[in-house]
Amino acid sequence: MTALPAVALTNDLLLRALRSEPVERPPVWMMRQAGRYLPEYRAVRAKSDFLTMCRTPELAVEVTLQPLHLVGVDAAIIFSDILVVPEAMGMKLTLDEGIGPQFPVPVRTATDIARLRKVDPQESLGYVLDALRLARHEIGNRVPLIGFAGAPWTLAAYMIEGKGTKQFALAKRLLFEQPAVAHALLDHLATAVGDYMVAQVEAGAQVLQLFESWAGALGPREFRTFCLPYLARIAKRVQSTGAPLIVFAPGAGWALGEIADATNAEAIGVDWHTTPQTARQLTQARTVALQGNLDPCALYAAPAKIRQRTHEMISAFGPIGHIANLGHGILPDIPPAHARAFVDAVKEWRWTDEALARSANHAQRAGAP
Repeated sequence: MTALPAVALTNDLLLRALRSEPVERPPVWMMRQAGRYLPEYRAVRAKSDFLTMCRTPELAVEVTLQPLHLVGVDAAIIFSDILVVPEAMGMKLTLDEGIGPQFPVPVRTATDIARLRKVDPQESLGYVLDALRLARHEIGNRVPLIGFAGAPWTLAAYMIEGKGTKQFALAKRLLFEQPAVAHALLDHLATAVGDYMVAQVEAGAQVLQLFESWAGALGPREFRTFCLPYLARIAKRVQSTGAPLIVFAPGAGWALGEIADATNAEAIGVDWHTTPQTARQLTQARTVALQGNLDPCALYAAPAKIRQRTHEMISAFGPIGHIANLGHGILPDIPPAHARAFVDAVKEWRWTDEALARSANHAQRAGAP
């Protein structure tokens, strides 16, 4: 299979920002933008459990499109979950309200890993690919469609622990006690995730995001050993598709430059623990866009304050290579009007020609040999 042909988008701000081209304002979207903060999402969720929504393309697309109509974001991200990959490997996945995702039978030994299935995305994740095709059809040429996957360390941590935890002690114990076993699992996951992301582009995704959600659980040495090489491997696989890649590793702000170097990704996500100035300093020698990084809790503030904080964020990142987003996913009890206030604050921003020219000249000097 090959990727769907490129189309001229009515709103191509995200694609231009990912290429670090001048844009009159940054594009804006939100992680978890299709979610519980929207009453319309909750209405769909009341009739179906979460995993049924993920596995039913029509339902997944319905909630994928809601933020476009209700909040006015500049991109859609397909409604799914990062844990569909371990499930496709043969692990039983449960997701109960108030408890969160769980794997009743964790993976903790070499024997357990040997039992995991090789993932054929067309066969075991075809429902996600069907949702992408349908979403691309429904969106048409309005905005880009984002596909995503969880990165190997994050998926492995869930698979070993059996659920999300605060310390991920069991998962980290495997790294220290049996590193060869850990690498075998991470290797298996890197292959599966790489194949899955390529299949998403073939199904219609125009941008990809790789979530290393639990990067912050690792110290620098473990991050460089058990995380970074696998991010790089997947990124290289994605490059064959021509689709731009965003890598988000919250809790590893110190490694933004290393992530950019290892992956050559078009953009690196920035969480709210890292200032825009620091993020730029860490990546200044590279042509890479930055995505983020408003604290999701800032959306509890009054709309006027949200507007102020959003404009401060945009100004701090500068006019070239910035995608406005939150520093993590939007929280489920945020008022929809406050989400719209964030999006509207970005959309009303305009960079001057002088600011764009200064930034472009600075970028050229920084990249000069």
